[in-house]
Amino acid sequence: MTDSAKSSLEQKLANFDPNALGDSAGGIYGLPFTPEEAQVVVVPVPWEVTVSYRAGTAEGPAAIREASLQVDLYDPDLPDAWRMGLAMEEPDEQIAAQSLELRPTAEEYIGWLEDGEPEETHATFSEVPARIGVQGKALLEWLKAKTGALLDAGKGVVVLGGDHSTPLGYMHALAERHEEFGILQIDAHCDLRPAYEGFEYSHASIMYNALKLPQVKKLVQVGIRDYCQQEAEFIEQSNGRVALFADRFLQAEMLGGKSWKKECKKIIAQLPSKVYVSFDIDGLDPKLCPGTGTPVPGGLEFEQALYLLRMVVRSGRTIIGCDLNEVAPGDTEWNAIVGARLLYHMANWMGVSQGRLKARPTEK
Repeated sequence: MTDSAKSSLEQKLANFDPNALGDSAGGIYGLPFTPEEAQVVVVPVPWEVTVSYRAGTAEGPAAIREASLQVDLYDPDLPDAWRMGLAMEEPDEQIAAQSLELRPTAEEYIGWLEDGEPEETHATFSEVPARIGVQGKALLEWLKAKTGALLDAGKGVVVLGGDHSTPLGYMHALAERHEEFGILQIDAHCDLRPAYEGFEYSHASIMYNALKLPQVKKLVQVGIRDYCQQEAEFIEQSNGRVALFADRFLQAEMLGGKSWKKECKKIIAQLPSKVYVSFDIDGLDPKLCPGTGTPVPGGLEFEQALYLLRMVVRSGRTIIGCDLNEVAPGDTEWNAIVGARLLYHMANWMGVSQGRLKARPTEK
């Protein structure tokens, strides 16, 4: 950063009032930082080509950006968190346009599968997965280059989807910069299906694809409550590379008298020193995210999820990156309200783990 840029940033820090109303003319959360000035950058990916039930997640980044202006910036654990510098890039118009263009084709293809693949239309639909796969690969390469450049510039990076297929390119970028790391996945689904519905880069295949990276030494899944036999067998045959903390197991433990703190310690014990956090918002109880594409009864409460994230950081582990996906606006602003608050805490606690912020020592 040049001397003039440093001076401009210092002036912004001095003049910004964190108690004022969120300024829509500013950045995300009304913060005054540009992506160049911020220490943590949010990369929006408005993409939802392969969603298999309800759509709307491509509108998530814009909805969260708008709802963020209503978020109070004070956190008792991180009272000056806003000073770290958090900014969101503008969404890529070409990515958004491609998603809008391809989604109807994928939707027709999924409908064809559900109708039993009528032979007379086979020639029309059989090439669809390959065509969409080309664009999925292009998205991967685009995001890999985008996030890689930010990482090389010393930024912390959060990817904001879109559906859960979106962050794969970011995982590839991290794999080129870290010898090994683990993934903490908070989700209602395992997402371990190979080429779900024929789509290699499906939202339901994100963790299957992530595990193709040899640098991913461990996948720890939390809050899962919908998965198929194929996925169960995949986990059983992973030789411990995948650790499943299904919602049924967690609830049974707590109904039996064990605390959430103890369950979090078990989860964290499975993680290596470097952790990537992948958060599908349907990992939360669906009352918190009713608009998401594939809601499932059960799931984590908001504060349970934040407690787990804080404990990961307080354990001494480093969150090398994170993503938040599947926030669809739905019929009300509630989905974006929850998503905006979750994103703020995720970005800040990643910043703590990377030495960009200091937290008060309130938890042991």
